[in-house]
Amino acid sequence: MLLGHGCKALFVRVATIVCLLATVVGGYGKANDLPTAVRSQVDAAIVKVRPALVRIRVVSTEFNEGREIKQQSVGSGAIISKDGFIVTNHHVAGHAARMFCTLWNREEVEAELIGTDAMTDISVIKLKPESPRTFQCVNFGDSTKMRVGDYVLAMGSPMALSQSVTLGIISNTEMIMPRFYGAGARFRLDGEDVGGLVKWLGHDAAIYGGNSGGPLVNLRGDIIGINEISFGLGGAIPGVLAKAVAEQLMAHGKIQRSWLGLDTQATFKHAKNPRGVIISGVMENSPAEAAGLKTGDLLLSMNGLATDVHYDEQMPDFMRIVTSLPIGKNVEAVVERDGKPVKLQVAALERGELHPKQRELKSWGLTARNLSPLMQREMKRTSLDGALVGTVRPGGPAGEAKPALESRDVILDVGGTPVKDLAGLVAVTEKLTASQTKPVPVIVTFERKAERFLTVIKVGIKDLKDPGLEVAKAWLPVETHVISRDIANQLGQPTLRGFYLTRIYADSTADKAGLKAGDFIIALDGEKLTASAPEHEEELATLIRQYDVGKTVELTILRDKAEKKVAVELARSPRVQREMKKYRNDEFEFTARDVGFFDAADEQWRNDQRGALVEDVKPGSWAELGSLGVGDLILEVDHQPIANVDGLRQQMEKISAGKQPVVLMKVLRGIHTSFLEIEPAWKS
Repeated sequence: MLLGHGCKALFVRVATIVCLLATVVGGYGKANDLPTAVRSQVDAAIVKVRPALVRIRVVSTEFNEGREIKQQSVGSGAIISKDGFIVTNHHVAGHAARMFCTLWNREEVEAELIGTDAMTDISVIKLKPESPRTFQCVNFGDSTKMRVGDYVLAMGSPMALSQSVTLGIISNTEMIMPRFYGAGARFRLDGEDVGGLVKWLGHDAAIYGGNSGGPLVNLRGDIIGINEISFGLGGAIPGVLAKAVAEQLMAHGKIQRSWLGLDTQATFKHAKNPRGVIISGVMENSPAEAAGLKTGDLLLSMNGLATDVHYDEQMPDFMRIVTSLPIGKNVEAVVERDGKPVKLQVAALERGELHPKQRELKSWGLTARNLSPLMQREMKRTSLDGALVGTVRPGGPAGEAKPALESRDVILDVGGTPVKDLAGLVAVTEKLTASQTKPVPVIVTFERKAERFLTVIKVGIKDLKDPGLEVAKAWLPVETHVISRDIANQLGQPTLRGFYLTRIYADSTADKAGLKAGDFIIALDGEKLTASAPEHEEELATLIRQYDVGKTVELTILRDKAEKKVAVELARSPRVQREMKKYRNDEFEFTARDVGFFDAADEQWRNDQRGALVEDVKPGSWAELGSLGVGDLILEVDHQPIANVDGLRQQMEKISAGKQPVVLMKVLRGIHTSFLEIEPAWKS
């Protein structure tokens, strides 16, 4: 299981991998209760493995409503080579934008993703120390030799607590998710059914959120599993499978699997001679169809290996056979058809990944990806051409078009330029928006299922408009509220009308004239005020605006029940918040504006307070992950003082040009000053 948390949160949330995987069974009691011989083996195994354990802090990306959403989480891993390769789970590191590993000595080292495999939930990452070095590592053991009842240690970072160990026994050596759980309870990652290839090692060593990717270790200190799930029992990917996948990822950066185009199922429950596996379907234009395999055939062997599947526990073994065939080479398939054996030659194709990586296209307000051969078949398309829409931002360019783009639409043409793939869409977008200061309307051809559509999309990001200045008007620099009838009656003055002064702005003309909070204004230039209910709140301000800026007015006030005349010069109305200049950073996804008079007054800042006031931070943005929040006043960026949003824009553009790995912001938050480290992963 993976431990996830937002940077702004003071708590952590445990992200279980399947919604029903909720309860965790604890391991054994105190280690001191163990027999002496076992205790010594446990101690030796911990000493051997602990230097190779890492806690992995991951900034990963998800895609929703047309945006790339960043989130932070914590998982575990183990160093498996002296040059710093680490094995962990795909659901920990497979979508990482940046990763940082905490070693046994609390040192933090950045890591990069080498390769990932959703079908087995295995990823390999590699440490990137500042200078070359060697690391302590741990070896894989033979998971096939583990027996029910053998002691095991679950090691990792449960609840983000590094270097933690729990003890248990192997409970089940071929744990699966039974088919009666239903299709909705299958463990899927990026659309792939992990249980299709994996039979978990079940164990009762306690694992919690954050243990994901950590090693399950035997008492010799060898990895015999990679912890992944918990549903009553913990589940670890067998070490033999994890090792094979990790070695391929280290060597090639990806896993090559074969594909035949077969649908299969276990033999019928009451079959008299339960051999082979039933071919329930053969896809059109697939290697299986070309070889002559037919629906209803009983597949007895493939490439010389028996393919018996009578029980659910046998299906992962069969799937590993048919996904590891040599690509493009004929192998023999033996089927039983009409009661007789038939030998056929079949040449597998490369399977490829089901879901290619998505990318956010801000100027379209959507995310998109390439079509994979498997997706092409699932969508019944005749070619791989086009860019597949993933998600669409409500109110964005693609979402506002008529007709609007939707998830699973395929963009084929933009302004007369054919779109072959995602890279083609990016290229035509860059050409279309180059040197443009406002969105560009363009006709787009897209397909939705069997229909072809035309629409016009205004591609581009709308600049924040300068709101301009409102006409300056006369202003009495105070805050007030109406003297209601209830207040007047309670004061014993039922005929009292006017305004109660709640605030006098410091160093203003009202302050200099001697007005005080608690005064009652009852007349303006001899004319009595009539306000007596909340709906009369604008009476005084409306009367004041009829004067010229700089005009002196006479206010009649009540102070300590005594009437008094006060002459006050009317000031120029200050700029309100909606008039302040704004800056939006689309890479870090935050908006800031200049500091206004009322900001300084409300926060009790000095009148000359400088900075850029954060007005909006998008959820799941680099800014949010760096703990930037609405209301923060940005004082410095990378030690450069920020006077206003123009200065902030210049500094952020400089940072973007240099693609700095760490951006340091000094912010004022309430009465506290903090330094924030924002660690973006720049797009190439």
